[in-house]
Amino acid sequence: MQQLTTGARAWAGTFAGAPRQVAYARHAVKGILGGCPRADDAALIVSELAANAILHSHSKDQSFTVRAEIHSGYLRIEVQDLGGSWNAKPGGTGRPHGLEVIEALTGPDNWGVEGDQAGRVVWCRLELQAPR
Repeated sequence: MQQLTTGARAWAGTFAGAPRQVAYARHAVKGILGGCPRADDAALIVSELAANAILHSHSKDQSFTVRAEIHSGYLRIEVQDLGGSWNAKPGGTGRPHGLEVIEALTGPDNWGVEGDQAGRVVWCRLELQAPR
């Protein structure tokens, strides 16, 4: 990780838009976060967002970028894709979908989607102390 400002560290990696790259992205983030108490949650989030980038955006067969920042008290995770149409899946199917899992891990106000068909960033904030 690169040293940024007081107490903040950041890392970014760009991966090919192929399914096997999801595991590489997950392992990279987990390795970077080392002993961080939310490393497993961050790895799960990266897996979901990387898979979404490959399956549901123009990143398929191109690339996607993962960013992780450690701040005092929280982590910020981002996955940037190459855009495309946004097809949010309806809820109520009896099983949680990826973004619902992310919301369960982060809380309803600690994740979001920015961008459009030209490019999109899905971000989340994980408090270092898991919600009770």
